[in-house]
Amino acid sequence: MPPVGATFRSRALRTGKIVLFLAALVPVALLVRGMLTGTLGVNPAETIQLQTGRWALKFLLLSLAVTPVRRLTGWNIVIQFRRMLGLFAFFYATLHLSAYWAFDLGFAFDTIVTDILKRPFIALGFTAFLLLLPLAVTSTKGWIRRLGKRWTQLHRLVYAAAVLAVLHFAWKVKVFTGDPVIYAAILAALLAFRVFWFVRSRRT
Repeated sequence: MPPVGATFRSRALRTGKIVLFLAALVPVALLVRGMLTGTLGVNPAETIQLQTGRWALKFLLLSLAVTPVRRLTGWNIVIQFRRMLGLFAFFYATLHLSAYWAFDLGFAFDTIVTDILKRPFIALGFTAFLLLLPLAVTSTKGWIRRLGKRWTQLHRLVYAAAVLAVLHFAWKVKVFTGDPVIYAAILAALLAFRVFWFVRSRRT
């Protein structure tokens, strides 16, 4: 029979994951409600694209924040939520790309290729999505076992994806104040922490 403490932690972790899962679906649920009630503003397509893109970036930054939080606080349990945060980042990135393809291009495949080649900020966003794709596919325990140490190396692509996503967002909104600066500052802090921790570990 497992210890009482272990059982409590297991139940708390399961409850926490359920709460996170439901909370992460709230943004898309609000967008669906807005579509049904016609409350997404004068340009619903633009609203959907911006909101799904913002939430993809938010979840991506949250997934990157897990390691610093764990190392600074000693709360090792937070690592259990990183995969879900990363998968929701990919989920919203997929919705963002799909909305752009549907509303702007009418699902035309040849047009999306041309658009990527002609518009740099689209190329940045699409490249970020392609970098997240293998990370989402290999996020399962089976892939972790199969790839071994290569799994860690592969998942370092998330840093490049985050940088490209921040640049894509800033270029898209054409405003270098407010949210784009905040997202860039958060990402810079998260990456700086990792560099600091790496250097500190090497010295010790």
